[in-house]
Amino acid sequence: MLSHGEVVLRLVIAAILGGVVGLERERLESVAGLRTHMLVGLGSALVMLVSAYGFSDALVGSHVVLDPSRVAAQVVSGIGFLGAGTILFLRQEVIRGLTTAASLWTVAAVGLAVGGGLYVAAVATTALILIILALVKPLERRLFRNQHRHFRIEADRGSLPLERIESEIAAAGLAVQQMTLTHGDTVDWINLSFVRGAPQETMASLAAKLHSIEGVRRITLQTKTAKGR
Repeated sequence: MLSHGEVVLRLVIAAILGGVVGLERERLESVAGLRTHMLVGLGSALVMLVSAYGFSDALVGSHVVLDPSRVAAQVVSGIGFLGAGTILFLRQEVIRGLTTAASLWTVAAVGLAVGGGLYVAAVATTALILIILALVKPLERRLFRNQHRHFRIEADRGSLPLERIESEIAAAGLAVQQMTLTHGDTVDWINLSFVRGAPQETMASLAAKLHSIEGVRRITLQTKTAKGR
């Protein structure tokens, strides 16, 4: 059985390592920030301690056999409900929070490692999490930069059929990242920003279909290259 000091030390280390990851998520104003990650790391460590050492009194019988990994294994699957709560489905094919959900799941594994006394593995994993979250993102943007397409549709005042426009976009296999509608005295404008770059021919075909809608006067296509930051 572990000493009280060792138990407290493991809990504190797990909370600190979870908090380090949480600080990075907090910096980006993520749904799950500092406190959430600290609690996940702390709770996982406690579950690991209970799983490994909490049933020692029940092992006095010669025929009693316990699997110390049974309780801890439930953290791996159980943390899913918390991760799912951080994922937001904004609109078709637009999803936010997957990275935060993954960080919560990995911090839970860090807590289990600390609870099991695997300090080196826990610290190394925390360092790798920070590298992936903070350093890989700019590299990813630089290597996989995309050309973002923007549509500006000008139509007669009150004649923009939004449902028709959305159906045509969905039929083209595209997803809208942002849609802005502006009303003028005699005309309305709608600005569309698409999630990822699409082939020029796909955008041209979509523009032709949208231009055929009654009331649409003009469609302007703009292409911008997203730069890594």
